[in-house]
Amino acid sequence: MKAIILAAGYATRLYPLTENFPKPLIEVKKKPILTYIVEKIEPIADLDEAVIVTNSKFYDNVSKWAKDSQKDFKNIKLKVFNDGTNSPADRLGAIGDIEFAIKKDALEKADILVVGGDNLFDSDLHDFISFAKSNSPSATIGVFDIKDKKHANKYGVVALDRDKKIASFEEKPKIAKSSLVAMCLYYFPRETVGLISEYIKSTEKSDTTGGYISWLCAKKAVYGFIFQGKWEDIGNIHSLCKLDQHYCQFIKEDNA
Repeated sequence: MKAIILAAGYATRLYPLTENFPKPLIEVKKKPILTYIVEKIEPIADLDEAVIVTNSKFYDNVSKWAKDSQKDFKNIKLKVFNDGTNSPADRLGAIGDIEFAIKKDALEKADILVVGGDNLFDSDLHDFISFAKSNSPSATIGVFDIKDKKHANKYGVVALDRDKKIASFEEKPKIAKSSLVAMCLYYFPRETVGLISEYIKSTEKSDTTGGYISWLCAKKAVYGFIFQGKWEDIGNIHSLCKLDQHYCQFIKEDNA
């Protein structure tokens, strides 16, 4: 199994904090977000490599982090790939970056775990991987119950049937039918990996992972695993401030 960590975004909603610094390397409690993510995936038994996709603007920052951090991760090899983009205007998008990593590292015949580079969660991944493998060759996504339908429409909203199969998936709907949301955590068995390029070719879209999951659900069974504990999708300064009071200064500056 191989992991792909999506870290090529430009995080414009976090400006000025991320104007010249990559969001996945922001420190929470004095530790970069990427470090938390790799600590979560390293214990997975048959996962031996993590491909981190970044961009031209932040390639040097992420490469230095990987080089400095490799000594701390004995069971997993860290690779950093530059997707060649320089600004939000020419970014490949999440699905575009997944396809880029698959082709760049010849992962067409590998089972792939995809993790968003701005995801923080406290659960380990053992049960998620076990559940995903038990439902292979179908894909499985990580799901979290935010307990609030009014705010769920900021995410990909998921409804599951009694077998934990996705009954519906809507990307940022006007009115959410459920408080279950997608976490940007995906297990794609090798049998489904080729469908990513098929999706891009047939739809000419490569931006959100939610668009791909909606498309995939219409073609094949896709399962959802509900995570417990805590989860934070770091989308803006307010969500970052909830995790680390250090960043509250940016909120005060914005409101000054």
